[in-house]
Amino acid sequence: MSSTFDNNVTGTAVPLLAVRGLQTFFPSDEGIVRAVDGVDIDVHAGECLGVVGESGSGKSVTFASVMGLVRKPGQIAGGSIRFAGRELRDLSPSQMRSIRGREIALTMQDALTALDPVMPVGAQIVEALRAHGRAATSNPRERATELLRLVGIPEPEARLRQYPHELSGGMRQRVMIAVALACEPRLLIADEPTSALDVTIQAQILDLIGTLRRRLGMTVVLITHDLGIVAEHCDRVAVMYAGQVVEEGPARQLIANPRHPYTRGLLDALPRIENLDRPIRPIKGQVLALLAPAETCRFLPRCPLATAECRKPIPLRDVAPQRRARCIHAETTGAVA
Repeated sequence: MSSTFDNNVTGTAVPLLAVRGLQTFFPSDEGIVRAVDGVDIDVHAGECLGVVGESGSGKSVTFASVMGLVRKPGQIAGGSIRFAGRELRDLSPSQMRSIRGREIALTMQDALTALDPVMPVGAQIVEALRAHGRAATSNPRERATELLRLVGIPEPEARLRQYPHELSGGMRQRVMIAVALACEPRLLIADEPTSALDVTIQAQILDLIGTLRRRLGMTVVLITHDLGIVAEHCDRVAVMYAGQVVEEGPARQLIANPRHPYTRGLLDALPRIENLDRPIRPIKGQVLALLAPAETCRFLPRCPLATAECRKPIPLRDVAPQRRARCIHAETTGAVA
């Protein structure tokens, strides 16, 4: 399938979203879980940034923090989140609500649980419009119909009256996207938008996001665990591991020549249709516990390239033009085992 995302992005000098040193912690019976611990990420206007990593790497928590949706007793313990020149951490809850949905929208992983089961989908779109003051200037029901048509739902007038359980998984995901687009946000955060969908429907949803991105001039963050999706649909990639960004760069360059052994491990774990006889090589070991992470490279216990020099904190640093990696071997070996 050909990519629906424009890979010729001309980003501005100042990112639309700039995250610096972000820390988000959660207390537990065993101690403080450092779910996000020093994350730096830029998202430029008009691009699609893929954020990749295993479950528990901090992807979703990072962008829940951006949205101001970290549930208590979790808290943002440090760092900066700047959107369109504004520091979001300085805003009051009411000011943050005016941005959430209107300027930054989020689609959740599971549309069936994210949508209200006792409210027709049309009413849920209208509610989103009213919550952000977008229902007064036009007929909100007509706008809901337009949005369902925009996301490719057939017979949108009839679908307005249906409940989420009456729709297929792909239809529900499209409704979620329609709700997110109701207020024409500048930034769409799509958190695992193809979870629990079959391969054909996954492709349709990703194509839809790409088409809408071009048509509406949106910026997109695509959170996923699948590097195959990122390779086909994203301009840039940030790879996360154990609460940190470990590698970042243009998607095609990063996939062709990973500079961190964790990225290489993710690629080796993908089945390849051109070489079905090649065994899948999983990454050995388990994800680092985040209760009291050691002040070393966090991938050290699982890394095939580990040396004594890795037993110290490794910063995320420039290793090539437009490429950053958190690995001391990045320039010399390309981190290829």
